[in-house]
Amino acid sequence: MAAKRALRQRLRFRRDHFFTGLSDVDRAIVFRAPPRPLLTLFSAAPCVGGYCARGSEAPVEALLATAAAHGAQTALPHFADRAAPMRFAAWQPGDPLSDGPWRVAQPAGAGPWLAPTLLLVPLLGFDRQGGRIGQGAGHYDRYCAAHPAALRIGVAWAVQEVDAVPLAAHDVRLDAVLTEQEWIVTGDRV
Repeated sequence: MAAKRALRQRLRFRRDHFFTGLSDVDRAIVFRAPPRPLLTLFSAAPCVGGYCARGSEAPVEALLATAAAHGAQTALPHFADRAAPMRFAAWQPGDPLSDGPWRVAQPAGAGPWLAPTLLLVPLLGFDRQGGRIGQGAGHYDRYCAAHPAALRIGVAWAVQEVDAVPLAAHDVRLDAVLTEQEWIVTGDRV
């Protein structure tokens, strides 16, 4: 537990430092041209779930717009309150957002609830074996365990890569990771 806490702290610092160094132009264009394999996945996915980036998290709004342009319904996480499980509510780029628990932006209305077939997953760190370390609350691990067929694509900055993420039995692996530099396949489902 202490090792994961220390790793989260180092990765958060690394991510924040990298993000601070990005120019406004870089921030505006990052992830606007997804790699062909991800475009193919978007075309085949009935529903793509994303997230609203906070602070230095890798942004996915452009990816969600691309998924919508390829015919996918798009959705964002929604929490009724801090104790509620994560659900995904329908959302299209440009739809209104409101502050949810933890002051994370989420769709303004509740529902309709969707079950994304492809998830764009936020993270603090990743490895090339599909290991992911998040904020520590376990929301994505629980959601992915309940929806094992959904493809899990981590979205991160390249500086968030580590040699090996320490995983617990409940941690769910990623199928691939997209960074500003490369598309990394970490499993055999994509």
